[in-house]
Amino acid sequence: PASHMKPKTLVEVAKEIGQQDSVSVKTMNRKQAEADGWRAFLAVASGSAEEPYIIHLTYKPAQPARKKMVLIGKGITFDSGGLSLKPAQSMEDMKIDMAGAATVLGVFSVLPKLNLPVEVHGIIAACENMPSGTAYRPGDIIEARSGKTIEVSNTDAEGRVTLADALHYATELTPDAIVDLATLTGACVVGLGETVAGLFGNDEKLNDSLLAASAASGEQLEDLPLPPEYKQLIESKVADVRNATDNHPYGGAITAALFLQEFVDKTPWAHVDIAGPSYMDKPLIPYWQYGGTGYGVRTLIEFLKRV
Repeated sequence: PASHMKPKTLVEVAKEIGQQDSVSVKTMNRKQAEADGWRAFLAVASGSAEEPYIIHLTYKPAQPARKKMVLIGKGITFDSGGLSLKPAQSMEDMKIDMAGAATVLGVFSVLPKLNLPVEVHGIIAACENMPSGTAYRPGDIIEARSGKTIEVSNTDAEGRVTLADALHYATELTPDAIVDLATLTGACVVGLGETVAGLFGNDEKLNDSLLAASAASGEQLEDLPLPPEYKQLIESKVADVRNATDNHPYGGAITAALFLQEFVDKTPWAHVDIAGPSYMDKPLIPYWQYGGTGYGVRTLIEFLKRV
């Protein structure tokens, strides 16, 4: 639970993983992240008394690397919805909103044992989304790290705002591909249920590789579209993009992915919405009992083996 799993806890786990050969870790606190331009991320973090952190893990193989890959995990350790407050019942399981970060940490915990000839970076922007007198507000306009401006129409669409800065940071590493994992939308759970994740991306070859890896690993993943005509649903009159649609009830997982696409430029990128299969409250699959499932670790390991 969030009382025991705070952003600094993720930092501690990352540093423990970083003690292995071939893995290094660097972190940024609030002041350092501000100096590095993480304005969108820090807007989300502004309502919480907990210190936010950027975590950057790097795995470098002993042999020359064939490719450079970046994995990004959403790291909201508790999501109240912010000032766009969730109903109480909807908050109860919001300790799971750092499941993407947990998946990235899980991958890095085993990478040194596999000795894969791939350079891998793991990025986690860890914070809480809380309401307070310092919290960001509906109607605010935020300048992201990339320079694009974001109109905040809903503070509960916070994960994509933190990922905007993380994705732009990842592009600066000039990777061959970026894969992000996030408990991003309830809409994806409505469409695919609780055992299947949704896959979006701008590169067909990358998507096919992830689908093949998921099939081999036994984790269910479904390819979903990014119709360009839906981009108008996140257009803003006062900024470059809105973080949520204006009371439009359909296609929420798609519009969230289209928002993320605004921050990857032309880098091959895939987004995996793990809101459904990251956490179980009933054993729909026999080996997934109550709690976190670790969804994505096996798929990403299989994906990296095949790179």
